[in-house]
Amino acid sequence: MTYDNLPAEEIVTKTMGALKANGFIPQYVATKEQALEVIKGLIPAGETVMSGGSRTLEEIGFIELLKSGTHPWNNLKDGIFAEPDKEKQSILRNQSILAPYFLGSIHAVTEAGQLVVVSGSGSQIPSYAFSSTNVIWVVGTQKITPDLQSAMARARDYVYPLEDARVKSTGASGSSLSQWLILEKNIMTSRHLHIVFVGEKLGF
Repeated sequence: MTYDNLPAEEIVTKTMGALKANGFIPQYVATKEQALEVIKGLIPAGETVMSGGSRTLEEIGFIELLKSGTHPWNNLKDGIFAEPDKEKQSILRNQSILAPYFLGSIHAVTEAGQLVVVSGSGSQIPSYAFSSTNVIWVVGTQKITPDLQSAMARARDYVYPLEDARVKSTGASGSSLSQWLILEKNIMTSRHLHIVFVGEKLGF
């Protein structure tokens, strides 16, 4: 099965309808530039933000924006990396899962409106599943799959080898499929879980 083809418009529309029915907040933009503008509009000035490792966020320019400091938010990741004491840095990482705005991407979305995330460390999973009130996922529409089985296969057979190679290219030992998260529905009305679909191939 091919995992990087952009789907037909009717598939995207069907998936967005299923996501909305499951309590998520989907929207569609055509380009990565538009996706970045959507993010800017979703996060009020003065809010605290945290982001997980994400090739997609890199590709749309969000990570560069955070690093530049030319934004109106409190970037927790800056504080983590600026802390020289390893013990204090660990405490800050633990506290970061409570960020009111957490951004990242996911590895597959089913046409039935289910989200699949796989992680080596699991660092982003608490925020995705519970602890952050506002989560924003930016997702290339090539990540839409017919069903849950194909979504998990996409993560295992397509995403993992690419991510493993990327990690090894940095000199690290590699990635792992150690923790999985499947989000079927959002039943907490106090949480706002946004999926910004982009009509371009983004991320793995």
